[in-house]
Formats: sequence, structure tokens, C-alpha cells
Amino acid sequence: MSNLLSVEKLTMKFGGLIAIDDLSFDAKNNQITSIIGPNGAGKTTVFNCLTGFYKPTTGQMYLHQFDNKVSLRKYTDFKIAHVAKVARTFQNIRLFPAMSVLENLLVDQHNKLMLASGWTIKGLLGLHSYKNEETQAIGLAKYWLDKTNLMKRANDNASDLPYGDQRRLEIARAMCTDPRMLCLDEPAAGMNPKESAELNSLLQFIRDEHKIGVLLIEHDMSVVMEISDHIIVLDYGRKIAEGSPEQVRSDPAVIRAYLGEDEVEELPPEVASDLQRETSHG
Repeated sequence: MSNLLSVEKLTMKFGGLIAIDDLSFDAKNNQITSIIGPNGAGKTTVFNCLTGFYKPTTGQMYLHQFDNKVSLRKYTDFKIAHVAKVARTFQNIRLFPAMSVLENLLVDQHNKLMLASGWTIKGLLGLHSYKNEETQAIGLAKYWLDKTNLMKRANDNASDLPYGDQRRLEIARAMCTDPRMLCLDEPAAGMNPKESAELNSLLQFIRDEHKIGVLLIEHDMSVVMEISDHIIVLDYGRKIAEGSPEQVRSDPAVIRAYLGEDEVEELPPEVASDLQRETSHG
């Protein structure tokens, strides 16, 4: 499977603090790659570098597009979304609460619609090219409403949705930009088990049916271990392990990073039991 993203010797410093330290990894197309680690490990900082919110101190980040290699360092946040086709969600939900669910999905297609409108002239005249683009935009929005089970709430304000529905709406909105790589920052945060299971199914559908790469930051290890194809583990900004869920689960460096030497209770219970089982059998 071909590489979609290549990160090479990435370092991010804030004054004397090294948030990311000489990090290198690859994420493949049509796979879910998860980045995990204890709080403060540098996971969100990696996302902020990849999506143009931070400019790294040193290092390179490339998105592979067919025969081209796009350097993400060259672009700011909105340019990365437009040129490199990288979409992202955030830890804190960033919807337009006073807009309807459907309008939230159309607003992310704003640039495409404005271009088709000739920056409003064709739209005002109701020309066919704009009408066709508008119909396609609405069709794409309805497609993702259906896939996220939100069609019945299309005309409701986004602020009226339950928490789990708002999370799925954010993912739907990101997918309406037609990304090549989808970056999700703790999408399962605050979800109950039923909502987490629905999220798992949605992300697997995106990977399998839309054939794009998904880069995931997540603390919910039940989500990570169930759906990840590859896992990268950070601690204090450095990569300490990577591999399949089975490899990472039994890696001594990962166990030490999460547990220290003795404090098993600090790890989520289902992960602690898995780690202990693997090491006792290893």
C-alpha cells in the first residue's frame, strides 16, 4: 500500500520547550493510522503542524498525490485544506451552532460554490453552471447526512443536536471537502459506548468505501485498538513505538509510558488488562 503522508525529522519548539522531537513516520493511503500517547506527548501539536496552524521549527511533511509530492510546510491552514486536500476536526467542537445541520455541510463547500458562481455574478443570474454545482453540493451534503444518520435532523440547528451527533456532523462536514487525508483529533471524546461503536463504523466506512487515509488522535483505546491499521506512540514529543495494534499493545516502552514502572491503575482498565495479558504471555 502506498504512502499518503511522510513526516521527516519533524521538530517543534516553543522557546525552550521541545514539543515534538525529531519525529518521522509514514501514514498509508486507505488505512487508519492512530497517534496515541499520554497527555502532553505532542499529539495535537503534530496535527497543528500538519494542518498549517504551526510552522515546524525543522523537518518536512509531504502529502503524496498520485505522481506529485506536496510539501505541507509551504501552506497555511486554509491553503492546506484547499491545495493538499487535508481536512481536520478539533478536540473542541467547531460547528456553526445557529445554522442548520444541512447549512453546516454546505458552508464547507463555499469556495467551490463561489468559484462556480463567478463570485456571485453567475449565481445572481441563475446560470446553468452555478445551478448544477449547487445541486451537486446539496447532493453531497445529503449523502453525508445519510451516512451519519442525521438526515432527519437536516433542518434543525446544529446546537440542538446531542453531543455524539455533533461529533459525527463535524466529520461529515470535513468529508464534504472531498479530502485525500482526514485528520481527527479525539472524535470519540465524551461519547458513550453506543456512540463510540457508531463512530467506529463510520470511520471504517470512510476508509473502505472512500479509499482515503485517516489520521486519528484518540484516548479511547477501545476505539484505537478496534479500527487502527497502524499505531504510532509518542511520549514527550518522541516516537517510542509503532506497529499494528497487537505489536503496540505488548511493547514494553508503551507500557512504561502509560504506566510508569508500577502504577497499572493509570491506564484505562481495558487497556491495562490487555497489556498485562500480552506481557505475561510474552
